[in-house]
Amino acid sequence: MQNRLKKELSFIGVFSLAAGAMISSGIFILPGIAFAEAGPAVVLSYFLAGMLALTGVLNVAELSTAMPKAGGDYYYVNRSMGPMLGTMSGVMSWFALSLKTAFAIYGIAELLGLMIGFDSTTIGLVVCAIFVTVNILGVKEAVRLEIILVLGLLILIVLYFFFGISHVEVSHFDPFVPKGMGKVLLTTGFVFVSFGGLLKISSVAEEVVNPQRNIPLGMIAAVVVITILYVLLLVVTVGVLPAEQLSSSLTPVADAARVFAGQPGFIAISIAAMLAFVTTANAGIMAASRYPIALSRDNLLPHFLCVVNKKFDTPVRSVLLTGVFIAVALFLPLEVLVKAASTVVLTSYILANVAIIILRESKLENYRPSFKAPLYPWMQIVSVIAFGIIISDMGMTTLKISLGLIIASLLLYFFYGMKRANFESAWVHLVARVGNKRLDSYDLESELKGIIHHRDEIVLDNFDDVVSQALVVDVEDEVDQEYLFDHIAGLLENRIKTDKDKIFSLLKEREELSSTAIIPTVAIPHIILDGENVFDLVLIRSKKGIYFTENAQSVNAIFVIIGTQDKRRLHLQALAAIAQVIQGENFDQRWLDAKNDNLLKDIFLLSERRRM
Repeated sequence: MQNRLKKELSFIGVFSLAAGAMISSGIFILPGIAFAEAGPAVVLSYFLAGMLALTGVLNVAELSTAMPKAGGDYYYVNRSMGPMLGTMSGVMSWFALSLKTAFAIYGIAELLGLMIGFDSTTIGLVVCAIFVTVNILGVKEAVRLEIILVLGLLILIVLYFFFGISHVEVSHFDPFVPKGMGKVLLTTGFVFVSFGGLLKISSVAEEVVNPQRNIPLGMIAAVVVITILYVLLLVVTVGVLPAEQLSSSLTPVADAARVFAGQPGFIAISIAAMLAFVTTANAGIMAASRYPIALSRDNLLPHFLCVVNKKFDTPVRSVLLTGVFIAVALFLPLEVLVKAASTVVLTSYILANVAIIILRESKLENYRPSFKAPLYPWMQIVSVIAFGIIISDMGMTTLKISLGLIIASLLLYFFYGMKRANFESAWVHLVARVGNKRLDSYDLESELKGIIHHRDEIVLDNFDDVVSQALVVDVEDEVDQEYLFDHIAGLLENRIKTDKDKIFSLLKEREELSSTAIIPTVAIPHIILDGENVFDLVLIRSKKGIYFTENAQSVNAIFVIIGTQDKRRLHLQALAAIAQVIQGENFDQRWLDAKNDNLLKDIFLLSERRRM
């Protein structure tokens, strides 16, 4: 048994999971219900929901590239705001994705029920069991199925628009906003569940190959493509079906296809709807099951849930528990199911926006997303307000469900997790920074460092080992070069078993030969000792600067390299590595701002450089 998930998702896998998670009941069932509320402006409601989802996905992409871990939004809320809010986020996201998956299985059961005349609830339970089994057998198998299904689905939707657009009656769009913009905005919140699948990618981020590139590209491409397809599909549906028929239909797209393409069109779109429900259910179970893993890893749920089965490389227990949760959700009324899922998804996006603000303002050195959400912090602030307004309009029933989830999450935390969870959050660093207090804790920075190593697949070389063991000296006072060399010689005397005066004289002789200040702010004094099998490195920071030459009067970063002749290759490797690192973006500022010795080392250990 293990608890690390394999990286098996490519760009096409990310795109397919995100797209497949969005195209489902939200477009094949909801338009009729939504049209009854907003009229022809339902097209605008879906477009606005897509734009809101895009602002949300930009934030989720940043957080997912910085922390590609199972549990996605739970993980970064936990690490930014602490375990209490993290537990709440994890449980709510697990609930939301399980509800959305149940919504898709509901659609499958309804279609199959119409075809074979069997009880839809029983069908739904059987279908749920099938998808649970697929996800137990392996991620690769589930993703292959997803890619094939999504490709077929997109082709059918494009054909629907191509054949249907010529049958659109413009009169169906007049008046466009019969019930006012208030209803349009309310409907925007109602149909937002159609885009809830985007959260699924953050929850499987740990399994993405090259997450720095594939997560943001896959998520953004999916939401843009699907928003466009939704709008085109709805233009045809609203333009073809009479208002009375559309507002009462639970199969509006299939009904519209029957109008302009007869029974073959109805069958084709029914197949498309079935594919859509299958893709959402398949991706939904995969993504939702990652939340119990993340909560379990942090000791907020029992540990057995995070165990990955060696035979299948899947979290069998977590998948089974999620399957049971989805099966129970199948018994909820449809409208409550939709609104509750939308409300929880919106709440998750609010927490993502707040998490970005906290993480950025905490100035954590090892918070290093490869993609950054634009227009910070205004986009985040506006998004929180917009999502909050939509949630407030969702009605008391859904608010009560959300409140019940929050209470259940807090009870779980206070009675189980609080005694067991022991990790640091960015909030602590932010409070310390605002209060102008020094915080030397390294726990969260260390965890983020490990994530970056795994994300970037960094293979540590000999120089990384040297840096890990290096002596770090932070020079607080204003000193001259001679004092510095004498001080360093004294520190090294016992470390390398060499006389202090010998070290000092070698450092002086090397400096007199030619200055080791290679740029005005960086110097690399390096000497060769007699003997063998000795190599050491000293990392020195002087915020006030040390005088080396007329051209380097205030050197802030000094790297002393000492080794014997037999370590010549490592000596040259160290010189080359340091030269690469100091050319990195904002090196001087990062060196001066690093809060402790470990973070000074991390500037090297996490650097983008050629490793040998």
